[in-house]
Amino acid sequence: MRQIVLDTETTGLEHASGHRIIEIGCVELVNRRLTGRHYHQYINPEREVEAGAIEIHGITNEMLKDKPTFAQIADEFFEFIQGAELIIHNAPFDVGFIDAEFSLLGRKIPKVSTICGVVDTLIMARQKHPGQRNSLDALCQRYYVDNSQRDLHGALLDAEILADVYLMMTGGQTALALAGDDGSQQSEGGAASGHRRLDEVPRRLRVISANEEELALHQKQLAEVDKGSGGNCIWQRGQES
Repeated sequence: MRQIVLDTETTGLEHASGHRIIEIGCVELVNRRLTGRHYHQYINPEREVEAGAIEIHGITNEMLKDKPTFAQIADEFFEFIQGAELIIHNAPFDVGFIDAEFSLLGRKIPKVSTICGVVDTLIMARQKHPGQRNSLDALCQRYYVDNSQRDLHGALLDAEILADVYLMMTGGQTALALAGDDGSQQSEGGAASGHRRLDEVPRRLRVISANEEELALHQKQLAEVDKGSGGNCIWQRGQES
C-alpha cells in the first residue's frame, strides 16, 4: 500500500478569498515503511503572503520571488500523489487548497478525493483522544515524537513529523529519519532542502536506570505512602514478597 503524508503552507487561511499554496511537502510510505522518497517544493503564489501567515511559517514574499508557479509544478505533483492514500492533519484545509490550485489551471483536473484516498489524522486523533488537545505538537508530546526542530511550521518537516505520529498512532513506527551524509536532504528535483533525510534504519530506545540516590528517594516515598495507608501500600508489599 502506497501512502503519502502531506502538508502545505499557504499565503493565508481561506482559498475562497484568493489565498494560494506556497509550499508542499510530501513523504512516501509503502507498506507502512518510510521509503526515503519525498516531494518538496516552494511555490510563487503570484500574490502577497499575509503578515499573519509569515509569523506562522516564516516564508516571506522575497523568498518566493524566484520559485516556480503552481502551474509549472502541477504535473509532477499530480503524478507523485496520484493513486496514493494521503495522510493529512486537518485534511479539509490542505485538500481544499490543492483542489483550488488545480481548478485555477482550467484543465478539468479531478478533485483530490477522486484520485487519492484521504485519511485525516486530526479526526483520527479526536476519536482516539476525545476531549484532549490534538494539534500536531500535542500529538508529538503524547507519542514521544521529536519535534524540537519545529520552531516554525514547514511543509516538509511537518510531513516528516506527521509520518512518525501517524505510524505511532496506528500501531508503531517501523522506520525513522536520519540526516544525509552531507547533513542535508535532496528534494525530488535534486536541490537540498535543509531538512533531515528519511531512511529505514530503526532507532534503539535508550534505557536509563535509576541511580542510588533516586532509588533511595523512591523507597522513602513508598515508606510514606505505606505509613499513610496503614500498611496497605501494594507497591511496598510487592517489593517485600
